[in-house]
Amino acid sequence: MSRKIVITGGAGFIGSALARALVARGDEVLVLDNFSSGKRENLQDVPGSLAVVEGDILDSSLLDRVFAGAEVVFHEAAIPSVPRSLAAPLPSHNANATGTLTVLEAARRCQVRRVVYAGSSSAYGEPPSLPVVENMAPAPLSPYAVSKLAGEHYCRVYARVFGVETVILRYFNVFGPRQDPNSQYAAVIPRFITAALDGLPVTVYGDGEQSRDFCFIDNVVEANLRAADAEGASGKVFNIACGTGTSLNRVLDLLGEALGRPVSACHEPARAGDVRHSLADISQAKAVLGYTAAVDFLTGLTRTLAWFRQRRSTP
Repeated sequence: MSRKIVITGGAGFIGSALARALVARGDEVLVLDNFSSGKRENLQDVPGSLAVVEGDILDSSLLDRVFAGAEVVFHEAAIPSVPRSLAAPLPSHNANATGTLTVLEAARRCQVRRVVYAGSSSAYGEPPSLPVVENMAPAPLSPYAVSKLAGEHYCRVYARVFGVETVILRYFNVFGPRQDPNSQYAAVIPRFITAALDGLPVTVYGDGEQSRDFCFIDNVVEANLRAADAEGASGKVFNIACGTGTSLNRVLDLLGEALGRPVSACHEPARAGDVRHSLADISQAKAVLGYTAAVDFLTGLTRTLAWFRQRRSTP
């Protein structure tokens, strides 16, 4: 029996991948997106029927119409990027903090059973030790991180006080096919791949020895699907990553090996708000959600490179 599922920000990189998986398994999926960063082309190859509504999560009356009859809301809508939030803090706060509160209020009014929230590993800031565990004190270093953490707190309150089930997934450096490499705020993996395929030097901020727990998009989709129904998960936070750290210099080496030629780097000063190292303990997600993180970094990188290559060869 199909059920109605809503994805805010469903035309974005993560939201569209989630939509693809939900429709494929037979759910009735409605995407809400204002297309400020999401793209309609991300949804073109979604199998089966998909409803798309253009609108903003700050529009309460629209949310009431969209959420009516929904069992689960996956809240992916946000203004992403640490650098963007440093350049313009207020839009990040409005979309990420106030927007989340607006979504939760609509979910409460419409009696949505569960909201799965896209949190961020940026909440940890520069942790005192690695790997990070969910009960560490947050120490955000940017307006983006603060705004996403505020959304987490609202989720906990709505679970505890108002009875809206909420599950918080702290994403770590998600990457994969369909990720936009062209924005000035683009994530590192698509930016590296695009430059490498063009034979251009890759811009690295800092010395390249900073490391990240890169997480392939399929793992994030798996985590969301499990979070929608896992017992004992409401009101809790889960790290969603692979549990392995990879330096940016190592990423360049791996791309060079895959392409059969070295990938050169152009180093720029480190950026404000960037953390030096990021590494997750994913044992709680495995224990409570049944999360497997089945796709390791190298496999994910290989698949992502293949997608970008194929996209270039297709007329």
